[in-house]
Amino acid sequence: MTKPDADPRWIDEDAGPVVRPYAMTGGRAKPTNRFNVVALVFAARPAPPLEVWMVPEHTQIIDLCQRPLALAEVAAHLRLPLGTVNVLLDGLVARGLVQVTDPRPAATLPDDSVFEALIHGLRNL
Repeated sequence: MTKPDADPRWIDEDAGPVVRPYAMTGGRAKPTNRFNVVALVFAARPAPPLEVWMVPEHTQIIDLCQRPLALAEVAAHLRLPLGTVNVLLDGLVARGLVQVTDPRPAATLPDDSVFEALIHGLRNL
């Protein structure tokens, strides 16, 4: 009988250390701010030395976002779920280390009166 610890299918050298997302976020599961997936994240300044409240992923986010990156890209680079990155960004935004800019809303369509006037004008031709 093989011990579970020695079973090769439970070992994955490429995975590296496995840390649950809630461990990175200090147990927080929901962010204060819900950032848009395509919102741009930009570091306000270079990463400070690792502080007590920070995890290495905070520094990675700041380093990645020296140029604007979409939230989805940040999550992809870190290989973390979007929800986890949202929570990590909350702490960085609160301390002024990053800025998150939501995309501009799509141009709004004109109201129905414009279309009605257009149809009326075309019928009069």
